[in-house]
Amino acid sequence: MTKPRILILRGGAIGDFIFTLPALRALRAQWQESYIEITGYPHIAQLALAGGMADLVSSLDKAEIARYFSLKPSIPREQADYIKSFDIIISYLFDPAGSVTKNLLSIGAKQVIYGSPVVKAGHAVDSLMKPLEKLAIYPENNETPILNLQESRKEYGRKILEKIGRQVLAIHPGSGSPAKNWPLNRFISLSRKISGSGRFEPIFLIGEADAEIATTLSKNKIAVPILSGYSLVDLAGILSACCGYIGNDSGITHLAASLGIPVVAIYGPTDPAMWAPRGPNTQIIASSNRSEKRLAEISEERVLEALAQSQASNL
Repeated sequence: MTKPRILILRGGAIGDFIFTLPALRALRAQWQESYIEITGYPHIAQLALAGGMADLVSSLDKAEIARYFSLKPSIPREQADYIKSFDIIISYLFDPAGSVTKNLLSIGAKQVIYGSPVVKAGHAVDSLMKPLEKLAIYPENNETPILNLQESRKEYGRKILEKIGRQVLAIHPGSGSPAKNWPLNRFISLSRKISGSGRFEPIFLIGEADAEIATTLSKNKIAVPILSGYSLVDLAGILSACCGYIGNDSGITHLAASLGIPVVAIYGPTDPAMWAPRGPNTQIIASSNRSEKRLAEISEERVLEALAQSQASNL
């Protein structure tokens, strides 16, 4: 095969998708003229389009996909023809019973490779790369998610940040779970210290799940700019223009690391050995015992030290 048509089925949150980037990059490297389509959550999977790792993104919420989880699905002919048009289908959908794989093969799929999204051992990136061995694609040690944005996306980010300052440091105080969040009052205090140092211009990034955090920041009347309401791809452009980033165990933290900027990631309940971002300038701060309570024991000084280390490694 020189120009295979490849379909990737991938659900999950932002961080889960970022962990899949090395697999997408490896497929593109193996077959440079391949056609790669991703069926997932478009607002997340658009990152692969922006990074040149996919040619088309479609929605996982389509009724056609739900059919494949049935025991005896009724598949329309046009849908079967669509599936047959692909040379390789890689499914990262949660499918322990194998229903999706069986149904795809039953309607004529040429090759279906299943990669469980459940990580049982090792790092998530390595786990998601493993299925590609069936295509004779073998990962290198410590594969790193890399998102190389189009220059227009980077320029968009630079123009947004020009209004704020030159050395902009992004802070994202949220995550997908409050249990993963370093105390907000620490982030606020940290932002003031960083601003007072005169070296960086800190900004707060607020996502869709951070409404409560946004309210608290507003009540505190902080002088630090707050950016919100951006699409994930636009946010990637903004992050690419930042000189550094501080955040919790969140999808935005993984996004920042994939862009290659200096990152400080604060970890509490989750295991960094399995879920930490991999990046060339990434510093991981983990609590001594994986719990929400221990997370609160991480000091501002420790975060500032990690920030200095991440900046030094970027020189």
